[in-house]
Formats: sequence, structure tokens, C-alpha cells
Amino acid sequence: MERFDYATAFSRNIGWVTRSEQDVLRGARVAIAGLGGVGGAHLLTLARLGVGRFHIADFDEFGVHNFNRQVGAFMSTVGHPKSEVLSASASDINPEAEVVAFPAGVTPENIDRFLSGVDVYVDGIDFFAMSARRMLFKACAERGIPALTAAPLGMGVAFLYFKPGGMSFEDYFQLEGVPEDEQYARFIAGLSPRMLQRPYLADASAVNFAERRGPSTMMACDLCAGVMGTAVLKVLLKRGPLRPAPWVMQFDAYRQKLSFTWRPGGNANPIQRLLLKFIRPILQRG
Repeated sequence: MERFDYATAFSRNIGWVTRSEQDVLRGARVAIAGLGGVGGAHLLTLARLGVGRFHIADFDEFGVHNFNRQVGAFMSTVGHPKSEVLSASASDINPEAEVVAFPAGVTPENIDRFLSGVDVYVDGIDFFAMSARRMLFKACAERGIPALTAAPLGMGVAFLYFKPGGMSFEDYFQLEGVPEDEQYARFIAGLSPRMLQRPYLADASAVNFAERRGPSTMMACDLCAGVMGTAVLKVLLKRGPLRPAPWVMQFDAYRQKLSFTWRPGGNANPIQRLLLKFIRPILQRG
């Protein structure tokens, strides 16, 4: 049986990164909250990049309804905790990796430990878990931790980077003091200012915010993992520009369109206010 060797396992990264940069990735610590559609894909992508230390959090178990998009979902893992399954998968890629699991998810009681020593925070939380997401982004801003989110929309990806000292998650999305349904509307508007995915929604009845459900695809999750992995690499290695909020990048593979949108003021921007007038009735119908 061939023995694990870090240099050999990640030797094919060399060329796109230098050997010294690979050493930086080996020593980096990335926190990922949420290990479902995008979170699990983020973890395995970064593990294959050679990132050596992870804090991962999820309180859920795999079910058959996860099969269409979640990298840890198999018949053999149904009923198993996502944090346990994905921790084992990352360790199977890199047995030397330090993977610290938080099987109760991220809570006010453990958030300090979850973010301790972290170089980058990667958002993989379920769309509807808005309070947990807000708590995490606020904590990252307070600690000067770069925080990134890549949302699977239709058959594409929307990406936002919250740079320490730059525009915060709250300043961009403007969620403070508004009802839950309005928070969802503002989150969608902020993630997808161009709404590239909207024209090819084939069955609108699949979107139901009252029941907290919506359609998803594996293609979108894979695209998210590629965009996120590249962005994390750039942040960790300090290589090249990465446009922070209020910039949004969206790529839609179905429509073969790429857009970069600049929204000063985030959802307080007049253009975003017009978009919200379009989005709110759609959510109310759901």
C-alpha cells in the first residue's frame, strides 16, 4: 500500500503555486460553517488544494433529499452527521490535516473557539439560517478575519468578499431591524443584483419561502467551490486583486454570462431598492 506523503499528494499544484506558497497553504487554517451543498464542496476542494487546518461546523445529518447536490450524501451516509462524514473525507484526502469539527454548529457559546486562529472564514450556511450567518460575519469583522460567500444560484455562482476594514456584511445587506421575509429579499438582492438565474426558472412552484425550500443543482455547487477555492488561495497567498464588497461577481453557466456589479451602499443603493420592489412580491407568492 502506498504511504501518504504531503509533497507527493499535492505536487500537481506546483506550477500554479510555488513550493513556498504550498507550504503557506499547508499551515493555513480555514473555518467553514455549513457542510451541505456548498460547504462540503468547499472543504474537499480546499483539502485537495493542500490547506492543512480546518474548523468545520454543521449540526445536521445527511438525508436522501441531499443527493442532488451534497458531496457527502450517499446511501451509506444517510442519517450520519455531516460534520463527521466530511471530517473523515477531508482526513482521507490528507491524513496529516488538522480537522476540528463542531457538530452542534456555531453558537454564541463556541464562536470564539470556532474562529480562534482562523485565517479565512468560508460561508456555507443554509440560505434561511440568517441569524447564524449574521452572527458569524459580524464576528469576523470584529476580529479582522476575511469572510467570503459563494452562493449557488440556478446553474451559476454569486460571490462576495468582505475584506477586513472594508464594507461589512451588515452595511452591505442592510438586515438590521427588518422582518425575516424582508431579510430574505435583501439577501437575494445583494447576492444577485443582476438576477442572471431568474429567466430560466422552469417551475416557479419549487420556490417556497414559507416552507423554506428552493431548487438547487450540483453544477452550481461545483462552480461555487471553484470560485471559492480560488478566492481563498488569493487571500491566503496575498496574490492579485480580489474585489471586495460592494462589488459582486456573478457567473451563470446556463446563460454563459459573467457580471461584475458595483453597488455603493449595498441594498441602500437606489438601484437595489428598485430590485427589492421586484423581489418582494415573488417571495410573498411563495
